[in-house]
Amino acid sequence: MEGQNKMPPESSEPDKYSKELEIAVRTVHMACLVCEKVQESLGSRVNDQAQCKDDYCPVRIAACSVQATVSRVLSEAFGIQNIPIVSQEDNKTLSKANLEAVVKTVNMSLAEAPRFGFPVTKNLETTEVLEAITKTSSLPLNGRFWVLNPFDSASEFIHGGQYAITLALIEEGEVVVGVLACPNYTLKKEMLSYQNNYRTIIFKLTSQKVFESLDKGCVIYTSRGSGNVWTQPLIGGEKTLVWPNFAMKVRAFVVDNLELATFCEPVEKVNASHSFTAGLAHSMGLRNQPLLVHNTLKYMAIARGEADVFMKFERAGHKEKIRDHAAGSIIIQEAGGVVTDARGRPLDFSKGVYLERIDRGIVACAGAKLHANIITAIDDSWSSSCL
Repeated sequence: MEGQNKMPPESSEPDKYSKELEIAVRTVHMACLVCEKVQESLGSRVNDQAQCKDDYCPVRIAACSVQATVSRVLSEAFGIQNIPIVSQEDNKTLSKANLEAVVKTVNMSLAEAPRFGFPVTKNLETTEVLEAITKTSSLPLNGRFWVLNPFDSASEFIHGGQYAITLALIEEGEVVVGVLACPNYTLKKEMLSYQNNYRTIIFKLTSQKVFESLDKGCVIYTSRGSGNVWTQPLIGGEKTLVWPNFAMKVRAFVVDNLELATFCEPVEKVNASHSFTAGLAHSMGLRNQPLLVHNTLKYMAIARGEADVFMKFERAGHKEKIRDHAAGSIIIQEAGGVVTDARGRPLDFSKGVYLERIDRGIVACAGAKLHANIITAIDDSWSSSCL
């Protein structure tokens, strides 16, 4: 991972999407605050008490709170009342208790908007919160729209583990801005793996105050054609987000020796084939223990030079959603990596909420040579698989 002391001065030809990128980064920082508000309400409850009940669901509260906050912030920042945002939750099944918690969380978060460079906003009424959530679902996917994943991995969010928030801007079917935040992503590679549950253990055994004293997570972001990917820590305490700031430039690390490459696998087994991935990695000479992390985190790991390969092969009937890959794909590409389907074709974000026409799965690599070798190996091995 390459680092610089701070972001470079503005060039004479500013990035085409500089305004959108700045607002998106500020918004995602604020979305992380929203999730923290919900986690504060959980304290150290990581057992069944924290799971979804009939009338109270922390996961739904967090997701809807993020969606409502992001919708409101983007609408005001761009001066567009009905800014198109595609996400995952709707307000149709919110219980009274959930809705009350969402309204409270949203207004608590909006009260801190000045910390993130946004103007003070009035408290939202319940109807306004519901409207903001509604705006982030079932919108026509054409022209220019935002794609939000309020968090990747509900179970990890509940248990204080690794989860992610992503925001991407799609323009005429092409991702042009991508921001990915991992509130509990550590700065050490050995702490990335899902198998290392140190944060979950601490979350169980300590108070929220002690938990928050640990190293904060980070945000990684880029825009189309910039050739630059930046990462910065989340702001903590009462700090204010400054822009430009002391972000570090990162780059995917190209491994020439396949035996030294580190590949990632999805944690979830229901929609992916671990056995095929493991067999393929072994046949290619990839000997390192795979990192078992959730989908979105893999993109950050590769872009930061902490992993080299991400392979996910779909099981029959499963379809990948654009919200899970939009931000991550552009981040890896601008960091010097390659992201395609398992046939080597670019991902298509123009066909709706799903990534249509994916052939077999998704492959992301730190470099073009490694990617080409993996695509060839997939072609050679596919006929003998049972997917």
